[in-house]
Amino acid sequence: MEVLVNVGIAVEDGAAKICAIAWAPNNVKLAVCTSDRVISLFDDSGEKKDKFSTKPVDPKYGKRSYIVKGLAFSPDSSKLAVGQSDNIIFVYKIGEEWGEKKVICNKFVQRSAVTCLVWLSEGPIVFGQADGKVRAASHKTNKSQTLYATESYVVALAANSRGTGFLSGHADGTIVRYYVTEDGSAETQGRVATHPVPPFALAWPLGHVLAAGCDKRVVVYGKDGHVSQQFDYSRDDTEKDMGVACCSPSGQAVAVGSFDRVRVFSWSPRKALWEESRPVEIRHLYSITALGWKKDGSRVACGSLCGAVQLFESVLKRSVWKGKFELTYVGPSQVLVKPLAPGSRGVSLKSQYGYEIEDVRIMGQDSFLVARTSETLLLGDLNRNLLSEVTWPHSGNNEKFYFDNPTVCLVFNAGELSLVEYGDNDILGSVR
Repeated sequence: MEVLVNVGIAVEDGAAKICAIAWAPNNVKLAVCTSDRVISLFDDSGEKKDKFSTKPVDPKYGKRSYIVKGLAFSPDSSKLAVGQSDNIIFVYKIGEEWGEKKVICNKFVQRSAVTCLVWLSEGPIVFGQADGKVRAASHKTNKSQTLYATESYVVALAANSRGTGFLSGHADGTIVRYYVTEDGSAETQGRVATHPVPPFALAWPLGHVLAAGCDKRVVVYGKDGHVSQQFDYSRDDTEKDMGVACCSPSGQAVAVGSFDRVRVFSWSPRKALWEESRPVEIRHLYSITALGWKKDGSRVACGSLCGAVQLFESVLKRSVWKGKFELTYVGPSQVLVKPLAPGSRGVSLKSQYGYEIEDVRIMGQDSFLVARTSETLLLGDLNRNLLSEVTWPHSGNNEKFYFDNPTVCLVFNAGELSLVEYGDNDILGSVR
């Protein structure tokens, strides 16, 4: 990763902690909450566009009576959930455009302080509490309920890349896995592992659990909770507590923040293990308190104890297709496809199985894309942003594609005709 821009928030001489960071799922907005309980909204290039102040559970307690503990955008990017230490979650309707009036549309009052929260793309707002409970709140019904209760303070929550489940990390080291919606590839629910220290830095990459804390060790657990790999920095005098982590949207990379440093761990499909990239070192950034990975995988936002916010670019390689499209590989299984024409918006092409994307082509009068992995075929309608991934045996790249139908792609190979509807991940039908 390389430093892209220093976001325009004034850096204080002393502690002025960035409390939370969140990217909108539509990649348009970045929300940053500072120690003065003000939420600033930036565009994807780091330019400040808007801001608004949060409020206490009751005005009589004053503006300094609470700390913001977490931010999360709704799946449609129009709302922002704010978790606070004064036992409440506010949900603000922030609208589609910059400068729209901020309206509180939900209030979830609790009996204990909110310590962290996530908003699952396939489910409710999930939040942890100081009393050890993990609860879910529905903005549609304006009700909350307890998912499970523990006796230990919830220090971190981490959603999976599909948005169907989450991990909770607790002060006694316990890591719990839980699903809120049905998931075909769901793993066993319940306690996954017991980390040696509170796992403040917690992430759920594909097929693993990554945890780190004050012992200066990064531990990767397998699905069954056994230690798979360990990165030990306990003898490095320059390393400090690891306080925050975030996972890439593809689930194949994890960023871990400590003191003046962001470490990035990437999954190598060929070696079948996690590898550490060269760490990003930024002198005088001090302790990193918040991290957020942009949903298209291209950028990471990093907030520090002294109020600085940095944007990092996360790109493996770039290429240009026939002078018309830029292909940005942000991970082995994720590629951003963007027209070079000014004002155009691209699509994020991602293998839902985590397979490495080997070949991307733009076809059908520049309106459709075809990509391959070792096991699947990806097809997309660029104009309608409809993407499909179907199981496809290796065929020597001899297929012929027909894009005459606006909703279905016809794929002809070895005497067999297959129909794939854009946006559907199953083959519609095949004839010989």
